[in-house]
Amino acid sequence: MTDPEPPVVILGVAASDAHVVANRLIAFQLRDLGFDVVNLGACTPVAEFVECLAAHPDAVALVIGSVNGHAVEDLTPLRVAKDAGRVPCPVVVGGNLSVGSEADDEDASAALRDLGVDHVLRDVSALPPLLACLAAARSHRQLEGASR
Repeated sequence: MTDPEPPVVILGVAASDAHVVANRLIAFQLRDLGFDVVNLGACTPVAEFVECLAAHPDAVALVIGSVNGHAVEDLTPLRVAKDAGRVPCPVVVGGNLSVGSEADDEDASAALRDLGVDHVLRDVSALPPLLACLAAARSHRQLEGASR
């Protein structure tokens, strides 16, 4: 029996954001945990994430970071892509999601969910267990499909 393929995670930084240190550290950590990380790096528009998902339809998640506080503006095209079925996996967003007060961060989280973001993380330590759950759920669905 061959080992299963490692779960694919597509990682990148929102379109107007050039901050890559956290992105690189997250990629290293996820690879160490056994994920196959496709890292698109900084300044990644939604169209590029969608294109990468087309090349990796088995991805367990699309993980997008934002440090500059403009995640909502950068991810506005996500709703159209999700509604068109071009984003078949959960979308996870984390980082500094708004510019300003704590209340603005709550507003940004709600706006991101309206755009189709499935998980908004405030703490990067929540990412590995979330991805492990998403990968396990995908494996379970695949096993169920194979047994039918």
